[in-house]
Amino acid sequence: MKKEEIPQDEGALGKIAKEVTYIVDEQGNYATAQSTGWEVKTEALNVAWHDVEEKIETAKQKVLSGEASPLLYFMEKKIMDPGILASYMGHWKWTIKKHLKPSGFQKLSEENLKKYAALFEVSVEELKNPFNK
Repeated sequence: MKKEEIPQDEGALGKIAKEVTYIVDEQGNYATAQSTGWEVKTEALNVAWHDVEEKIETAKQKVLSGEASPLLYFMEKKIMDPGILASYMGHWKWTIKKHLKPSGFQKLSEENLKKYAALFEVSVEELKNPFNK
């Protein structure tokens, strides 16, 4: 891409930051230039964030209906999956899957609840009751 071809559409970061883009300069060498954004990329990000928001809402409904533990909601909110959560917690993936069920969550020790709460940056009380304000 040449410097004059760099898209300057309204980007996802708006006026806060510019994106570094690689270009080919007049001598045919690679260089960098700044772009305010690209409409196609912004739309793709919007679609991705919409999907994330849908997953969070689905998780919330599962928690409210008693199908899943509050860990599912916080896991989706932090854009994690059971494997990533297992890695952060130092548990096996199957252990995390057990904790994602209401029956498994109710059996968690205070130590594990504190560990989950610290990871999700909430209090233990909020971890247990995420929708009570």
